[in-house]
Amino acid sequence: MGSQTPLYQWHKANNGKLIDFSGWDMPVNYGSQIEEHNAVRTTAGVFDVSHMTMIDIQGKGAKPYLQKLLANDIAKTDGILGKAIYTPMLNPEGGVMDDLIVYNLCGLNGSDDWYRAVVNCSTRRKDLDWMQEVASAYPVKIIEREDLAMIAVQGPEAIAKHSLANPVVADQIERLAAFQAAVIGEGLYARTGYTGEDGLEIILPADEILKLWENLVAAGVKACGLGARDTLRLEAGMNLYGNEMDDTVSPLAANMAWTIAWTPETRDFIGRAVLIQEKQNGAQYKLVGLMLRDKGVLRAHQRVVIAGVGDGVITSGTYSPTLNCSIALARVPVTAKIGFDCHVEIRNRQLEVDIVKPCFVRQGQSVV
Repeated sequence: MGSQTPLYQWHKANNGKLIDFSGWDMPVNYGSQIEEHNAVRTTAGVFDVSHMTMIDIQGKGAKPYLQKLLANDIAKTDGILGKAIYTPMLNPEGGVMDDLIVYNLCGLNGSDDWYRAVVNCSTRRKDLDWMQEVASAYPVKIIEREDLAMIAVQGPEAIAKHSLANPVVADQIERLAAFQAAVIGEGLYARTGYTGEDGLEIILPADEILKLWENLVAAGVKACGLGARDTLRLEAGMNLYGNEMDDTVSPLAANMAWTIAWTPETRDFIGRAVLIQEKQNGAQYKLVGLMLRDKGVLRAHQRVVIAGVGDGVITSGTYSPTLNCSIALARVPVTAKIGFDCHVEIRNRQLEVDIVKPCFVRQGQSVV
């Protein structure tokens, strides 16, 4: 038996198909993954993401510490309670140790500098060890918040249905901009997500999460498992740690250049020198999207063959319920372009695929 979220008993009682996910017992679906996927694209779905690791960084040295630790610049959140950034955390060789969302909680409850990071559960131990190691040079405390839980409400009707389920905070939530969170009592309600749809990611004390979950389901929000979360994020062209990026992959090869704050030039974040050298030399690989028009399913690790350019590899692949075909993200030579002759090896056959921009669906509509 793995670790369990505060919603574990609800999942069991409501036909959740539980699987091991990085040591957690999590629902992959509640019957039909495609129905759950389509609910998020057309109305609203809710996901239990309490397996994610939430870490508070507190103390007078928190800001300079994060400016050293992260490739993006936490100063972008200065003066805005609840403002968030998405950022890689790099190793000294420029590889991606993890991708994080970090929220500014500075001044909350009369505190010194205070930030909250949400990191992947699969990298929890590695991340905490690295964060503690870097923190040894700064007056900060690194606190894992095991007392908190997290759910994600996603879809074109997510905000409206959340307002029905949780009317007390509706006015504050409806005014939020993207990558902005409202801090209400012990709750953090963020206009963020991992599906390509509008919605919220909500962090609450663990003993409060079940009531909100049940209210959302009663308001018509469909309970969704991790299977639909993966097909939704892939349609949206969003990276998954361990697939599109890892300790050996530069953010420049993972379409994450936009998450790197190069200015001010005096900010010497970990991995900066290596990335600057890579920029000067020119990146060798990039991520593209692939679409398979024939029958078959694109899967991670399949070989990509691009005529006159070279080989690449699929990092993530699946069937797309929205597009009704198989899609993938693939790491290929940087000289590959849309329209090039491209094939994927599937069971000793080379099937023709289209190279497209690495985003397939946004807000329920095809963009390819």
